[in-house]
Order: sequence, then structure tokens, then C-alpha cells
Amino acid sequence: MTTFRYLTIALLLLLVLPAHARESLEQLVAAAAPGATISVPAGVHAVHLKLDKPLILIGEPGAILDGGGTGDVLRIAAANVTVRDLTLRRSGNDLTAMNAGIFIERTARDVVISGNRIEDSLFGVYLDGAANVRVERNVIRGMRELRVADRGDGIHLWNDTGCTIEGNDIAGSRDGIYVYVSSHNTITRNVVHDVRYGVHYMYSQYNLLQDNVSRGNLAGYALMSSHHLRVIGNSSADESSYGFLLNYIAHSEIAGNRVHRIKGQSDDAGGTIEGTEGKGLFVYLSQFNTFHDNLVADSQIGIHMTAGSENNRLWGNHFEDNRIQVKYVQNLAQEWSERGRGNFWSDYLGWDLDADGIGDIPFRPNDGVDVLLWKYPSARNLMSSPAVLLMRYVQRAFPVFTPPSVQDSHPLMKASRAMP
Repeated sequence: MTTFRYLTIALLLLLVLPAHARESLEQLVAAAAPGATISVPAGVHAVHLKLDKPLILIGEPGAILDGGGTGDVLRIAAANVTVRDLTLRRSGNDLTAMNAGIFIERTARDVVISGNRIEDSLFGVYLDGAANVRVERNVIRGMRELRVADRGDGIHLWNDTGCTIEGNDIAGSRDGIYVYVSSHNTITRNVVHDVRYGVHYMYSQYNLLQDNVSRGNLAGYALMSSHHLRVIGNSSADESSYGFLLNYIAHSEIAGNRVHRIKGQSDDAGGTIEGTEGKGLFVYLSQFNTFHDNLVADSQIGIHMTAGSENNRLWGNHFEDNRIQVKYVQNLAQEWSERGRGNFWSDYLGWDLDADGIGDIPFRPNDGVDVLLWKYPSARNLMSSPAVLLMRYVQRAFPVFTPPSVQDSHPLMKASRAMP
């Protein structure tokens, strides 16, 4: 009988242990002194945990925080909190409530989110007005079963400053990293794939965006209504619409970036849908920016500049094997070289008799016929007509008839040594 009693007690303990463990995690957090380190044991902990004092939360291998499909899995409301090596999953899916795997409130400062896996969460990490937050080396997967418009972002910054977003792997969300009304932040060495926009800026300034990788998205980097951005050494490949989209960007530096294979959106026959050509660089209503030492290759359009984009400086860029190198639809002449150094164009047909590495005749990528066809696409039916061929001949023979456009007076004969 005694043996049977012990076996019964042991069985009851095994049955109640998971619930007890879940309760003990919340009790342990509640009872911990400020600054304490809490080790989260392996197993699934069904919690909606809130940290409202300085704590270090570290997951043992196999430790999972599960939100059960409602609310936030973990909410941080205090300064000096670290959350490391946990799996967090199954937040709610309420966009209005901004449900997240980890939600960081505006009262939080000096928070570190490191080495976690956040999956099946509406927003991966949501920063709501916090400062000096470091989000690093996390793997974040969104709710792929939702329509893209109904998903949250992998990492979302709202009114945050002094934050560092580094080395994260993000997929399956709406935008990979969304930065809204946030200044003096650094976003570096992240990998973003299978989202709408890899990195999306709105109304932000004095940010550094460096050494990130975007691939297989609608657009790599959507930079909008912002100024004083430094966009350095990023890469974009195999996007369906844009490598870099600049809309109302000012006083920013775009340098050393690499863009490959922006092919546009295809129709059922494998052709490109009209108006959805892939653009390596799309510059819209943006002024006083510098573009230098970027590579744009194997895309439908290398660079498209339009809608009052003036006073931009371009030099040392490498445009290689794009179907259309430049699409420029403005009536303002622009010089795309700086202090005797222009850009490399793979379709430049000039020569270099003095062997100084600079072409002896200017590169003019577009003529009046190009502009006419862009303004009136139906005129493409006349592309090979004698009238169009005559117009092209007259403009080459008599440049006075050529409308204002882009000119590179010092084209490079080979790729710059500064190319990434």
C-alpha cells in the first residue's frame, strides 16, 4: 500500500508540474528584487508576462513563452531590462492593439533584446517611444497566414531615439523594419526577406542604415519623407519592384550600396507588366542628396529620377547591364559628375585617347524620343518607324534639338576601385 501511495503522489506531481511551473515563473518575476537575474527553465510557459522593474531574463535551452494567440507575449515597462535566449510565440493578431511578441513601452530605457526567436507574432518587437534600446541577433517570423496588409512589422520603431537594431533575421512580416518619427538610430547588419519593404522609413532623421541585406521583397529599402539619412553599404537583390525607393528624401547620403536583379512584376506569359518595371534606384521628389559608389546591375531600369528631384549629386556609381540605364522625365538639365569624376556606364560607346580613365565625350543616356515614349507609352508602336529613326538622327547630329536631360561629362571607362 505504501508503494502504491508513493506512486500515486508522484503521478499527481507530474500532472500538476507544468501548471505549477507556469505559475512559478510569474511569481518568480513578481518576487524578484530589482536587478535580479531570472533563469527561465525549459518547457512551454503560457504567459502574458510584464516586466516593470530592472531584470535580466535568460532562457534555458528549450524555454518557450507562449501567448496563446492573444495580447502581447512579453511587455517591458522598465529601464535596464535584458531578455535573452528565449523563444516567444503566438501573440494576438489585433493591429489596433499592436499585439507583439515583445512590446517595449515608452517608460523603458536601456533595454537589450538579444538572441531570441520570435515567431507567429503580429509584431515581432514593437518599440513605443523607448530610448537606447538594443535589439540584436534575434530571429523573427511573422504571421504568414495573414494577408500582408493585416500583418505587423518584424521590428517597429515609433518615436524612438538612440536605438540599435543589429544582426536580426526577419521574414514573413509586413515590413521587415519600420522606422516612424524616430531619430538618431542605427540599423545595421540585418537580413530581411519575404516581406513587403525590407526597411521602411517615414518622417525620421539622422539615422544610419548600414550593411543590411534585403532579398526577395517587393522593395528593398523604402525611404520616405525623411532627411539626413546615411544609407551605406546595403544590398538589395531579386526584389519585384524597387531596390531603393526615395520619396521626399533630402540631405542624405546613399553610398556603397549594391543592387542586383530588380526585374519588375511578371505577367502570366513571363513578360513585365506595364508600369511595374523593376527599378534599382527610384528617386521621386527628393533633393540635396548625394549618390556615390553604388552598384546597380541586371535590372529593368538602373535609376529613375522624376517629379522635381533636383540638386542631387551623383558620381562614382556603377550602372551595369540594366535594360534602361536612366529614366529621366524632367525638363531640367542635370550634370551627373563631380570634380571631373563621373559614373561607369556599361553601354557607354565613347573612347579614352589620353588613357586617363575618363571618357573623352559625355554620356547622354536619354534623348527626346525616350522622353516622348515615357510620357506617351502608346507611341512605342512607332519605335522602328522612319520618323522615329529620323528624330534620333537629328538629335545626335544637332544637339541643339536635344531637350534638357541628364549628362555625365566625365564618364568612367571602368568600374571605380571604390566599388563594393
